[in-house]
Amino acid sequence: MTRDAISTPNAPAAIGPYSQAIKASGNFIFLSGQVPLTPAGELITGDIKLQATQSLNNLKAVLEAEGLSMDNIVKTTILLSSMEHFAAVNEVYATYFGDVPPARATYAVAGLPKGADIEIEAIAVF
Repeated sequence: MTRDAISTPNAPAAIGPYSQAIKASGNFIFLSGQVPLTPAGELITGDIKLQATQSLNNLKAVLEAEGLSMDNIVKTTILLSSMEHFAAVNEVYATYFGDVPPARATYAVAGLPKGADIEIEAIAVF
């Protein structure tokens, strides 16, 4: 098995001992969870739609570093600080995927890195 790190300056740098994404043999890319940090490391707070947009843009940037798009995503996991954000996040999320959105799980959790209200991770194929 091969494992190669994927990194781009167009998404925030890892804030711990992990890679932005890993390309694994078998044509899989495992994208680390993205909180709403800008590539410069500034946390977007407040409006959950803006936070969701930044998190999804970060995933998109990592995929684009490999010449891929959001269409390559087959599974996402969304972590929310509250399920009260569910409907608003769905509105934003739907704009990033076509007629066949990826499989997905969504959970409310007790806390997220940097105090964010959302984190999204993904698995893509190429």
